[in-house]
Amino acid sequence: MNRFRSSLLGLPRRQKRFLQVLTDIVLVWTSLWLAFVVRLGIDEMSNPVKLHVWLFVAAPIVAIPLFIRFGMYRAVMRYFGNDALIAIIKAVSLSALILAVLVYWYSNHENIVPRSIIFNYWWLSLIMIGGLRLIMRQYFLGDWFTAAQHVPFTSRNDGLPRVAIYGAGAAGNQLVAALRMGRIMRPVAFIDDDESIADRVISGLQVFRSTQIQEMIERTSAQELLLAIPSSSRARRREILSLLEGFPLHVRSVPGFMDLASGRVKVDDIQEVDIADLLGRDAVPAQSELLEHCIKGLSVLVTGAGGSIGSELCRQILTLRPTTLILFEHSEFNLYSILSELEQRVDIESLSVKLLPILGSVSNSKKLLDVMRTWKVSTVYHAAAYKHVPIVEHNIAEGVRNNVIGTLNTAQAALQSGVSNFVLISTDKAVRPTNVMGSTKRLAEMILQALSLEMAPVLLGDKNNVFCVNKTRFTMVRFGNVLGSSGSVIPLFHKQIKSGGPITVTHPKITRYFMTIPEAAQLVLQAGSLGKGGDVFVLDMGEPVRIVELAEKMIHLSGLSIRSDINPHGDIEIEFTGLRPGEKLYEELLIGDNVIATPHPMIMSAHEDMLSWDILKQRLLQLLEAVELDDYARVRQLLRDTVSGYSPEGEIVDWIYLQKRFDV
Repeated sequence: MNRFRSSLLGLPRRQKRFLQVLTDIVLVWTSLWLAFVVRLGIDEMSNPVKLHVWLFVAAPIVAIPLFIRFGMYRAVMRYFGNDALIAIIKAVSLSALILAVLVYWYSNHENIVPRSIIFNYWWLSLIMIGGLRLIMRQYFLGDWFTAAQHVPFTSRNDGLPRVAIYGAGAAGNQLVAALRMGRIMRPVAFIDDDESIADRVISGLQVFRSTQIQEMIERTSAQELLLAIPSSSRARRREILSLLEGFPLHVRSVPGFMDLASGRVKVDDIQEVDIADLLGRDAVPAQSELLEHCIKGLSVLVTGAGGSIGSELCRQILTLRPTTLILFEHSEFNLYSILSELEQRVDIESLSVKLLPILGSVSNSKKLLDVMRTWKVSTVYHAAAYKHVPIVEHNIAEGVRNNVIGTLNTAQAALQSGVSNFVLISTDKAVRPTNVMGSTKRLAEMILQALSLEMAPVLLGDKNNVFCVNKTRFTMVRFGNVLGSSGSVIPLFHKQIKSGGPITVTHPKITRYFMTIPEAAQLVLQAGSLGKGGDVFVLDMGEPVRIVELAEKMIHLSGLSIRSDINPHGDIEIEFTGLRPGEKLYEELLIGDNVIATPHPMIMSAHEDMLSWDILKQRLLQLLEAVELDDYARVRQLLRDTVSGYSPEGEIVDWIYLQKRFDV
């Protein structure tokens, strides 16, 4: 049967259409003959073909051209759906109507055609022509049982993973069709909160209530559960995930509504549960006037354009119609990746945005200045930074050069070229930092705070002491961890679960703030429009999340159990490795308590202490000198004297300096 099916599918299109036409002619004749049988009975009926031969000749001559005209031979049998059924109803009904007219015109008194024959012919043709196509669809799909799994004695074990689908709406039904067509999973049940469809059958699957999950597992042997609720709120998804956590099911989901609508993904693109759903907080709708204020019709530069935040900023900036979007990135691969993605979107959406990929480092002040002057940049989003705490902790020189001097170079180039808006992407680790990364990011904030108060500062490194007129509005946006960014625990946990564990968590009490990358980037764009100069904006990150609880939820939603002293036969163990160099148990978003509300409900303005530009310049020169001399004791002291609340847990040592000292 499989070979025969494959041979039919492999026929040229012309031969397939010829077979369909030939079959439909036979079905039309059979329907017409059966119409006489139904009307007259088999015993008393004379041979209708001899009596009404003209009718049997006319029926296919009328029907087949109409079938062709209504596209019945263009439909692919494997994907036969509602539109094709409607076309069949229209074509058959019109052919029966025309045949009725012919019967009325050409019948004679000797061989009268009963009027009910036409009605019988109509409904018999619908059943036979439409029914055969439905049967052939199931045959070509290779699965006769998908629409009858709730019927006793029809179940079978085909080796496919058995999945239940949460959500019996449009997305759920599309998912069932896609899974059956792809034959990678076997859908066995629906789960839905709608009481009106509970215990009913949809697409051949029984619908269970959310309170019947255990019963569903016992009756269907489901191993996985797919969330098909793309339009539900995050709060509702969190409730559902909390409910599912107690069952031995691997929970995954179909993409969100906006991803489906934009065409970036299909409904059958199954993915692991979005960790953002576990946070349960819905994003606040963006204020379009704030989004467009610093971007629409302007030339925009993004440093670190290939990073997690930088690339998302580029995606969202592109939709706001700047004239030019400059992608400044020091990693060739990251630059190529984001450029390819954005160029594709520009072509698909016919956007009139000029994309400029610039390969360079923020340590190169001259290149930054040349780029901003050449392309008359109006807005800069400075996302370039080293952010991995343990790595920067022992690569101090590069951390200072990239995070501090890189920010200084970018800010001074913006001043010299007359950039109107400058937005720094900062971090919650800049608040009372215990590590080099946090202290360098706070120092970067202080540079912008100091420059914002100067009407005409003398820039660092200017030997001529020329005053530079300040036309730039500096803004800083501070937020916590973003889900899925480079260095995030989420991809690491997924990888560890997939490999069988253990999951490594640094400390049982460690907590972090989390936000999705798109939400963070959107708020950054809006915060940049709110600033008046020197503002430190803090994003509302919601409640901090215990990392160990996040790990536990991910294990449970993978359909696995936690291995512990209480449950020694569990699947995945959670291992505590201890805090890494410079790592804190708790992160903060504010240094002081001075916070002011803004027009946006998720953006707050913080008032932070600062140093004047003249004092800060001297500290920066001293810091540079200490880095060049590998004097990290001096670096440590300068950071402590300059950055409020900086309290390193121990001696900070660059790896190169450590090896030099060891060699001596």
